[in-house]
Amino acid sequence: MNHQKNNKASTPSEIPNIHWADHVAEELIAKHPDKAEFVCASGISPSGVVHIGNFREVITVDLVVRALRDRGKPVRFIYSWDDFDALRKVPANLPEQESLTLHLREPISLIPDPFGDCESYAAHFEKLFESELKQLGIEPQYIYQNQRYRQGRYNDGIRKALEKEKEIVAILNRWKTEALADDWTCVSIFCKECKKDLARQIRFEAPSRFHYSCTHCKRDYSIDMDREGGVKLLWRIDWPMRWAQEGVDFEPGGKDHSSQGGSYDTGAEIVRTVYGKEPPQYLQYDFVLAKGLGAKLSSSSGRLITLTEALEIYEPQVIRWIFASRKPNIDFSIAFDLDVMKAYDDFDRTERIATQQEASDERRYQYDKRIYELSVVAKDEFVAASTAAQFPFRHLCNILQIHEGNIEKAKNYFSHSIKTPFDDKRFQARATRAWKWITSYAPEEFRFQLRSDTPPAAKHKEAIAALVQLLEKLDAPTASSEEQLASNIYEIIKSRHLEPKPFFQDVYSILISKPNGPKLASFFLIIGPKRAAELLKQALK
Repeated sequence: MNHQKNNKASTPSEIPNIHWADHVAEELIAKHPDKAEFVCASGISPSGVVHIGNFREVITVDLVVRALRDRGKPVRFIYSWDDFDALRKVPANLPEQESLTLHLREPISLIPDPFGDCESYAAHFEKLFESELKQLGIEPQYIYQNQRYRQGRYNDGIRKALEKEKEIVAILNRWKTEALADDWTCVSIFCKECKKDLARQIRFEAPSRFHYSCTHCKRDYSIDMDREGGVKLLWRIDWPMRWAQEGVDFEPGGKDHSSQGGSYDTGAEIVRTVYGKEPPQYLQYDFVLAKGLGAKLSSSSGRLITLTEALEIYEPQVIRWIFASRKPNIDFSIAFDLDVMKAYDDFDRTERIATQQEASDERRYQYDKRIYELSVVAKDEFVAASTAAQFPFRHLCNILQIHEGNIEKAKNYFSHSIKTPFDDKRFQARATRAWKWITSYAPEEFRFQLRSDTPPAAKHKEAIAALVQLLEKLDAPTASSEEQLASNIYEIIKSRHLEPKPFFQDVYSILISKPNGPKLASFFLIIGPKRAAELLKQALK
């Protein structure tokens, strides 16, 4: 089906309600029709490297934020760094293991950076993830919980929780198989001397003083939260307190928060009971795996893929597309094996349909167009892409390997396609990633290099000689189509009464020292028929 050519940004009235993020946006608008500004929230504890599995939460929020803004709604997108959390376990992939062990149970915002680059352990991982998000067009307002707590901005929220601690205990106990201890309290305290959250026998003296016994120091202390800080709410109370404080309208959560009686369920009850507010609209997102790891990504275990590593292989808009093209509550794997090529092929097809370079039915066109709008880093990329060249990932990998990773030589091969600065930027971005994938992740059977030594003698000399004659008749790669050349090759095989597989293995062995390789006709045209003929001739001597 042909569609009228129009790649301008859609107006709010034109935004279709066909993507899950659009559904969420429409539900929020219907729920709060007079809302002056929507607040969408995300956050995590920077207790270790923030990996691409954690990224699923922030991209989930970002897609909803875009859907709201596309409808002309003002949005405040906040990202909370839970850097007033204690370090409970030293991640296995970090340096200075012994030193970090000494800081266990201390707030991660006060622990030295094991890499020596930033002012604290938390700041190291915060700055890294913030820079990664910026490359993907995501720039929320960052809130640092260490600062908020120490500045006393949550003290009223703490007092309200303490006033209604019995109600909180009742809410939590409804979901527990064993009731909370009689001396349980909704706060934790970082000791004013050792900085560890090992305070016990905590007793509150209004309006702001706490008495406690430190099990590490073996001493009793008191602390005034209005003057000294060091007091924070436990997670299940902290989360709803912040919903109320920030007026959050939407925040997703992982499977671990979404179970019956999990932190969202109890948080929803607590925010109503203690703070008199309604909980935000919620959406569960599922785990992200890395192809080949076969386990949930985890900062504490050291088994993870960072956004930086993913960006070395995938263009920013492709990473966004990988998440935008899937519903949040379905788990999936980020591919680093041969399926990288499929991801790029599928993205390119989405782009062609969205920019009307490839025909599709109306529903598929509208859906792919919407996914593509949510995938591009900047809106002007949509318009530019409608006339831009594409560089198929598999083909690009073959060209790069023929030229041993020389991107400029590979660029010459595509010179007929590179017509604008945008095309050139696209080529450089994809070629750099393709070569990184080849050298770091591609399976051995996919890699090849043209022989530089003397090839072994051909087993099928007559057929190879006929193939050389055929190639010598071609003056340039454009002198024959791939289909015609492939047909001619099979005619040679047939006329010599050969089995195709052994013959092809013989040719590949001569060319790249392997029994298999790219499609032979295409490979000859990429190498150049004359160069291919020269390599084959050496095996006839």
